[in-house]
Amino acid sequence: MKVGIIGLPQTGKTSLYNALTRSQVDLNKYGSTEVNVSVIPVPDPRFDHAVAMCEPKKITPAVIEFTEGGARIEREERQADKFGADFFVSVRNSEALVFVIRAFDDSVIPAPPEGINPRREAEKVLEELLLADLMAVEGRLERLEKARSQKRQSPAEAAEQQVIAKIKEHLDTFQPVRTLALTEDEKRSVRSFAFVSGKPVILVANVGEDDAAETLPEIAKPLAEYAAEQGVPFISLCAKVEMEIAQMEPEEEKEFLEAMGLSAAARDRLIRAAYAALGLVSFFTVGEDEVRAWTITRGTNAVGAAEKIHSDLARGFIRAEVIGWDEFQSVQGCWDAAKDAGKMHLETKEYPVKDGDIVHIRFKV
Repeated sequence: MKVGIIGLPQTGKTSLYNALTRSQVDLNKYGSTEVNVSVIPVPDPRFDHAVAMCEPKKITPAVIEFTEGGARIEREERQADKFGADFFVSVRNSEALVFVIRAFDDSVIPAPPEGINPRREAEKVLEELLLADLMAVEGRLERLEKARSQKRQSPAEAAEQQVIAKIKEHLDTFQPVRTLALTEDEKRSVRSFAFVSGKPVILVANVGEDDAAETLPEIAKPLAEYAAEQGVPFISLCAKVEMEIAQMEPEEEKEFLEAMGLSAAARDRLIRAAYAALGLVSFFTVGEDEVRAWTITRGTNAVGAAEKIHSDLARGFIRAEVIGWDEFQSVQGCWDAAKDAGKMHLETKEYPVKDGDIVHIRFKV
């Protein structure tokens, strides 16, 4: 999974990147065109428990890639926001976006000329993303209509034109592509567009150190209300504090989080939000050789999960041996112990794999 971190200048994007990835990227490189990319394991206590129970020779957690710096937005003198030339290239390559919004006052980092207004900032940037998609579909519709009028439009282009027109009608009402219901065939026909307003967005209010606890400060409440109106996930955090937490040892981190009134580090909360926004779940394969976490779309059936592991497993699928997470956790031991305790059940191709399932595939090629 690829997640892009975006936001206006001096909102705390690099600090959040450091917090999420345990990196130490220099914060004093304002205006830099450097792109920071880091792939990190997905924190999951279920995976940790399976590793402890099975003591495998190899462990392979799920991973998530964070990118920061490639998608730049600059403030112009007239308080309009200007997207860098590389902005849409970077954003279109991301599967989800983390939009960092300033919700703190700071004597070192001056406030923008128009003042600190998190909701207005979010509305403005998300509107620009929507307008970028609208321009793209209008241009494509013109070309498709020209081809139709000249009687050289293919059946695939005719079908695409119908979908693009549907998307334009939706965008004209200032609704992002992500809120438009499309069939799987319709999605396939426009996949190459990688609509920026179609990507899941997580709004992050970067608050001051005094507001680092999970109690939402007044300055961020309008932004939280806006997120609820838009139906997008919202997280409040202090990137500066979270960056410090990321450099701590596990025990020290736990004590610090408790002292700060935080239930979990930002990276854990944000990654969970990204999974939820993308409709993703994890299943596991376990054994003495390897414990591995696999990421799939919620609702994926057993043969789809088998395909994720290896195409041969899907091609020769017979049955899925499944142990639910709660059942696995109730037994002290690995797969065999849970199976001997009667926790395993057999499932057919159509079984929807659930979050946390332990899965073994019976197959014959």
